[in-house]
Amino acid sequence: MKGRIGIIGIIRAMGWKGNVRSSKMKVWIIRGTTMVLLWTCLVQLTALGDTWGPSVLKGWPSSSTQDAHLLDVEFLPAAPVRVVPNKRVYQNNGYLMVSCNGGLNQMRAAICDMVAIARFLNVTLIVPELDKTSFWADPSEFEDIFDVNHFITSLRDEVRILKQLPPRLKKRAELGIVHTMPPISWSDISYYHNQILPLIKKYKIVHLNRTDARLANNGQPLELQKLRCRVNFNALRFTPQIEYLGRRIVQRLRQNGPFLVLHLRYEMDMLAFSGCTQGCNPDEVEELTRMRYAYPWWKEKIINSELKRKDGLCPLTPEETALTLRALDIDRDIQIYVAAGEIYGGQRRMADLAAAFPKLVRKETLLGADDLKFFQNHSSQMAALDYLVSLESDIFVPTYDGNMAKVVEGHRRYLGFKKTISLDRKLLVELIDDYTSGSLSWDEFSHAVKNAHSARMGSPKKRVVISDRPKEEDYFYANPEECLQPLETKPVSIL
Repeated sequence: MKGRIGIIGIIRAMGWKGNVRSSKMKVWIIRGTTMVLLWTCLVQLTALGDTWGPSVLKGWPSSSTQDAHLLDVEFLPAAPVRVVPNKRVYQNNGYLMVSCNGGLNQMRAAICDMVAIARFLNVTLIVPELDKTSFWADPSEFEDIFDVNHFITSLRDEVRILKQLPPRLKKRAELGIVHTMPPISWSDISYYHNQILPLIKKYKIVHLNRTDARLANNGQPLELQKLRCRVNFNALRFTPQIEYLGRRIVQRLRQNGPFLVLHLRYEMDMLAFSGCTQGCNPDEVEELTRMRYAYPWWKEKIINSELKRKDGLCPLTPEETALTLRALDIDRDIQIYVAAGEIYGGQRRMADLAAAFPKLVRKETLLGADDLKFFQNHSSQMAALDYLVSLESDIFVPTYDGNMAKVVEGHRRYLGFKKTISLDRKLLVELIDDYTSGSLSWDEFSHAVKNAHSARMGSPKKRVVISDRPKEEDYFYANPEECLQPLETKPVSIL
């Protein structure tokens, strides 16, 4: 009724009285006004699309009929209260573009670093570009994995973030008129102030094309460390689609009791890169070697697998993992969610683990093909699902200390030091070899394994600092102690 009165009022305001000359003109005026009202409604609906839009507009599949009774409102994509912080006002020194490299969690840590760097240089950050040329060749954009609007608005009190360069500068970038460079690894913030900021002021745009491990673990201002945590634990929220499926997986696992997440890093790319071939047959060894030579940026080509394994530099095999979990007295009937890609060697290599722990599950067994069809050939989005499930697990066990293992460990510390078993691979392979050769009884083996890991369960500890060997010291994102409780703990140097 109000809409009708509004339309009549508009007509009268334009001087249309009872003696309108043309009824056709009146009809067109009414139609035009109605279109304005409809367009206003559409704009309002679009504004609500940040939370619910993607699952509707992108054709996200609904749950199957057989699973409908399992779902509950609490497992639908959350619609959190949008608390937008006040915008930080500062003199913009220029624009920072970044191209991340590596897998999901390597890129995740790099994004946190780049936000912190942009904040302390007083520059505008362009939403990071994700790696599409690595081994996984994942075409996903930032907004396909992370809630880009939340990322921008939740950090607006710290740094200005844009989805793309302003038009004038965008043309320059498209023409290649941009200063591009990789920053020096493990640099502190003074390097960026002294070396990178002058370049940004000179060229207006600087493009950092490799961003992994570019900010030092230690010796940084406290506010910078806390900002890295804020980005990691609050601003980098996955898309509603990913969050929704992650909740569904966790719900189905919880219905059957506690569960352990095993990050079994035994995929083909890991073995080819590391040169670790324990348990592989000659044909597999040859295949892995060919693959290693096929990627020129994998610099190490000739690798002694046995020596590397004895040094603890290889991921545990599925067979070694089965022995380790048994020795730690992990309940045989616990659900074990395998967070990994395709295991190299397939069922043959998984046989011992499946025999020891029959309740092995994966996302592919907990969800239907329709649920995952949008994720196929998008390894980072699949890894995001594993990340969410790993955070929620009762126990998290990585078999290799790669980027996912480290970042998940740190996130679980942030969530209250949730149980994460950090395996001592060097000691384990020695004990396993002694047990399989008959030098140790099962009881002796199990006692030694449990004793060695009693203090490696994710409890609070100081971060180790090795000032001249940053690659060997504790990784910031595995133990971001500046952001944890108690906050009074500080890094300790072992040199």
